Amino acid sequence: MAEHEVDYEGLSPNAGLGVNMAAGALAGITEHCVMYPIDTMKTRMQVIAASPAAVYTGIGNAFTRITSTEGARALWRGVSSVVLGAGPAHAVHFGMYEAVKELTGGNREDVQNQWISTSFAGAAATISSDALMNPFDVIKQRMQMHESQHRHMIACARTVLRTEGIGAFYVSYPTTLTMTVPFTAAQFTVYEQVKAALNPSGAYSPSSHVIAGGAAGAVAAAITTPLDVAKTLLQTRGTSPDPQIRTCRGMLDAFKIIWTREGAKGFVRGLTPRVVTHMPSNALCWLSYEFFKSTIRS
Repeated sequence: MAEHEVDYEGLSPNAGLGVNMAAGALAGITEHCVMYPIDTMKTRMQVIAASPAAVYTGIGNAFTRITSTEGARALWRGVSSVVLGAGPAHAVHFGMYEAVKELTGGNREDVQNQWISTSFAGAAATISSDALMNPFDVIKQRMQMHESQHRHMIACARTVLRTEGIGAFYVSYPTTLTMTVPFTAAQFTVYEQVKAALNPSGAYSPSSHVIAGGAAGAVAAAITTPLDVAKTLLQTRGTSPDPQIRTCRGMLDAFKIIWTREGAKGFVRGLTPRVVTHMPSNALCWLSYEFFKSTIRS
């Protein structure tokens, strides 16, 4: 083997906290930036709009109308918030995941039911990373909305803070955790199981990371879409002219509003772009994570 090549099989399952955090940060930024336009469409599809002009019926409809009336740049509005938040949030996410997985024995081959370790590690990673990412996500969605007046991240943050208080940045945090804990647990569990099935030898195989990551993202995104709809309502409530939405206090209130206004179909708004976003983005995230992890390690 050439000296510059990485012996992937020779790497420790836990490559070190610093390596895992750096790899996670780079992977998170890569993932979010590549799929950001589809995330913008998803946000607009999930918002309960007061005007028919703000109602989007699908990815194709959203793309055509946004680019034709606002220009392609509108699809990227708010991406700076993601770049700034995703790095540290994903660094904490992957660092916590690997640390807890090591602590609970998930990296030892002699431990049975390793999926319990990976699920617990994934949940712990989410709780910590979402505490950092939630305010950035609120800013992102405010900037993504139809006819949003916010063009700069700092100005948006100041406006939200001045008009709604600091609570606006965390009103969706319980809902976010309710959604992302099962999302992450499902994602990591599916990823580890599919990766092990496709590549039982543990040899470096980008294709297995891509397939396992894509499958994990699709499954996790689909089963948590109803919670994501509620989260979007809470994070964008301050921009709504509807008094009931503006005073929505939490997940249960959001569920009641969605059920009353749209019934069961309201809970699957944005399902397609959410799956379309998470399937390739998770594949890219895991591929990037494994690549950066091995590269930094070398």
